[in-house]
Amino acid sequence: MNTQTYPVADAELMRSVIQRVATGPELSKNISYDEAKAVMHALLDGSADPVQAGVFLIGLRMKRETDDELRGVMDALQERTGVVAADADHVVAVADPYNGFNRTLQGSLFALPVLAACGLSVYSHGVEAGGPKFGVTHHTIIKALGGDPHRSAETVAQRISDSSIGWGYLDQSKLCPTLHSLNELRARIVKRPVLSTTEVLVSPIKARQKTHLVTGYVHKPYRDTYCMLAKHVGYDSLLLVRGTEGGIIPSFRADAHVVRFNHETDYEELDLDLASVDLLRDYRAEDIPDSLPLAQSPPQPIGRKWDIDALSSLCAEKGQAALGGESGPIKDAAVIGAALTLWHCGSEATFESAVKRANAVIESGEALERLKVGL
Repeated sequence: MNTQTYPVADAELMRSVIQRVATGPELSKNISYDEAKAVMHALLDGSADPVQAGVFLIGLRMKRETDDELRGVMDALQERTGVVAADADHVVAVADPYNGFNRTLQGSLFALPVLAACGLSVYSHGVEAGGPKFGVTHHTIIKALGGDPHRSAETVAQRISDSSIGWGYLDQSKLCPTLHSLNELRARIVKRPVLSTTEVLVSPIKARQKTHLVTGYVHKPYRDTYCMLAKHVGYDSLLLVRGTEGGIIPSFRADAHVVRFNHETDYEELDLDLASVDLLRDYRAEDIPDSLPLAQSPPQPIGRKWDIDALSSLCAEKGQAALGGESGPIKDAAVIGAALTLWHCGSEATFESAVKRANAVIESGEALERLKVGL
């Protein structure tokens, strides 16, 4: 049982913090690391008034978070996250946006069994549904594939350490239940709060030697934020991809733009030539077909565009076909997602050789077999 005690904001501190962070773009004031951490703990344990919690999250985002505020929120989340040790030298955590995808078919999940077939221990984490988009997620696709998206952190760590499986998915409801409990509040405040940035950086599974994070971004100001927080949490490396809808898969219309740090470099920003590896295309990603059923709201969440079961089933079907060797955007996504990770983690010396290796395990059928055993 976790007997750790946490600093929590009392009513006076809560009032003081809200008065400072929620006074408009010109008059709002920053709060300290300790204050941000204490207030975040109050939100996580449910002691904060829900209205005040919403005002805090909105106010912090509207004034723009300082590094100290971000570190305070991040540490509160990490302290509430159970950490499990994997029996693997290297572990890769993959984090797509928790609110999912609603403009393109999602292919990043299928990079995971490719990576497992290449010998890396890898898992992704997320939620079933997150606002404001409530798009398709790894959770909903695994469910459509007939898999179990509700395994414990201990089970996921064991499975990714198993050389015959090598990949898994860890839901936020398992890795940090107190953070997951805030999802209803977050849906009600509509706009993306500081949690949308920090939740992708939690580190629930640690490797024996090096733990790596692969995630995506859209807006340039977040490059430095992600690098700062990844180092603060203790990741040994970060691969940050400027990806479609903020995910880890870049557009195929231009060179892939990435930012990273690892054992070789403290900060590196690169454009990788997709034409040289035969991945330059006339599409960004595969668009969702107009024939797909629209969401019926209610009962589906306001903000959800498509019927999520239909969209998840389509992604599952396309992903299985891609790992079976069918050419197209989803196979491209599986290849480039895996290749970028293999290259970044040092499993392959060059991006070009990483692409060849990813293609090889798909062509051999091993990636598809890993998909099946990992579900």
